[in-house]
Amino acid sequence: MLVNFFDDTINREGLRVRVVFMGTSEFAVPLLEQLVLNGYPIVAVYTQPDRAAGRGRALVASPVKRVAVEWGLTVVQPVSLKTPQAVKKLALFQPDVIVVASFGQILPVSVLTIPAHGGLNIHPSLLPTFRGASPIASAILYGGEFTGVSVMLLDKGMDTGPVLARAQIPISARDTIGSLSAKLSLVGAQLLLEILPRWVQGELTPQRQDESQATYTRMLGKKDGEIDWLLSAIGIWRRVRALNPWPGCYTRWQGKRLKITESVPFSTERNVNIGRVAALDKGEAVFGVGTGAGVLGVLKVQLEGKRVMTAAEFLRGQKEFIGAVLPS
Repeated sequence: MLVNFFDDTINREGLRVRVVFMGTSEFAVPLLEQLVLNGYPIVAVYTQPDRAAGRGRALVASPVKRVAVEWGLTVVQPVSLKTPQAVKKLALFQPDVIVVASFGQILPVSVLTIPAHGGLNIHPSLLPTFRGASPIASAILYGGEFTGVSVMLLDKGMDTGPVLARAQIPISARDTIGSLSAKLSLVGAQLLLEILPRWVQGELTPQRQDESQATYTRMLGKKDGEIDWLLSAIGIWRRVRALNPWPGCYTRWQGKRLKITESVPFSTERNVNIGRVAALDKGEAVFGVGTGAGVLGVLKVQLEGKRVMTAAEFLRGQKEFIGAVLPS
């Protein structure tokens, strides 16, 4: 474990920039670690309060908190940053800049005016597209070939501030929200390291977003994972990827939730009724389900209470599954 000795540290760019980092999810972890490894003084790490999770409802720290504790950093977990007390406490850290990544709270103007260089948000989309809570999942759901990361100045809106830099990456046919998030996190960390010294030295001009191109995303939840077999095979395939690992895409079989964790669309397959399970002979896809357009070949599943298994393993224990009609 490292002690928090960063107050007098000069980073690799020769700058003394006091940083308050705000993040919560796994996406934010590489960004925090790269700031630390590159010598930026992290005077405080803000993250969401510990949450009850699991069957025992024990309190669980966020990924960012766990990493911050390992590095010996000061951790603050406010329920809200809108109170005068919270604003005053943040001001005592005297940050030069606030860096935000997947934090989970909107910062009020009273917070954004504290640091001389404002607040920088690392957002996993090519703004102004996919503003809001679910940009990575939305990029997969809408079938785009590319997505990326934007570093923007925070303002009072929802991802509406001017952009300092963007970086684009392709979306592969095998990408899930988990794999794509990991890629974007690393790209975002590198982009932040490139632009942060230039920003504090006044070398960058923020570019206003084109509001006519803006799109918004909403928070996705467990109900979004329930499969509607009336949708196309391609649409369901994208949903399986976009909601893996959480909340997962599922249907129901014999009163239990059956997650489909990996699939492949066969858009030209016909003569399979919507929701009906049919035997297939297409490599790992030993069975498929009829959809509104084509057949969804199933590669891996997880029956409620069981481990993830291949479609072939699942069929060996479910003799009545072929020919069943799954609910929409």
